[in-house]
Amino acid sequence: MAGAGGIGAECVAGYVGAGARVLVTDRDEVRLRRLADDVPGIEVVPADLTQRGAGAAVVAEAVARLGGLDVLLHCVGVNDRRAVLEFTEDEWDRVMRVNLSTAFGTAQAAGRHMVARQRGRIVLLSSVSGHLAHAHHGPYAASKGAMNQMMRVMAREWARFGVTVNAVAPGYVETNLTTAYLARPGVRDGLVGLVPAGRLGRPDEIVGPVLFLSSARAAFVTGHVLYADGGRTLV
Repeated sequence: MAGAGGIGAECVAGYVGAGARVLVTDRDEVRLRRLADDVPGIEVVPADLTQRGAGAAVVAEAVARLGGLDVLLHCVGVNDRRAVLEFTEDEWDRVMRVNLSTAFGTAQAAGRHMVARQRGRIVLLSSVSGHLAHAHHGPYAASKGAMNQMMRVMAREWARFGVTVNAVAPGYVETNLTTAYLARPGVRDGLVGLVPAGRLGRPDEIVGPVLFLSSARAAFVTGHVLYADGGRTLV
């Protein structure tokens, strides 16, 4: 499990509630300790997944501590809401490295382990931005769209080994990533107006889709982007 805040923390609680043994990694050690206090029994490993080789190292640690790895959830992301013309190449690279490269590193390492064992589930947290052309979401949208395609290729290559690879794409959910943005005048009302359900999502509402794709009941579901968005991608 990569990512200890917001949706990630809710998913950790969901996995533990379903009886799973869970190891969580995040570069924020304070947040990891807080999560370990809130959800007793989990294993934690501080790591910066943007560093080369970090994803493989964390997966190896999970295998060693847990005796194997049946499910990987990647829930790591950053957004920078500016017009495309305002980005430097370094700023673009930062978003892509946090959102996309960390997913590649962890999923590839998990895939190697799971392919060898002939079973496993990989779930990546994507976004409706990987499908919709939101203004001021250039690198974020590109990273999530690329994640979706990477996921499909992984699913295609590993399906015959009993390994499924899917994505859950939340719509507008109130998390640490969106708090400051939603506080701007008119932003919340504007976003709610785009959602047929008439409200924003909650982090706990992403847990069910994640647990389903992590379960034996999803053994024949692979290469799929599951939108949990209150209908946002319908309009």
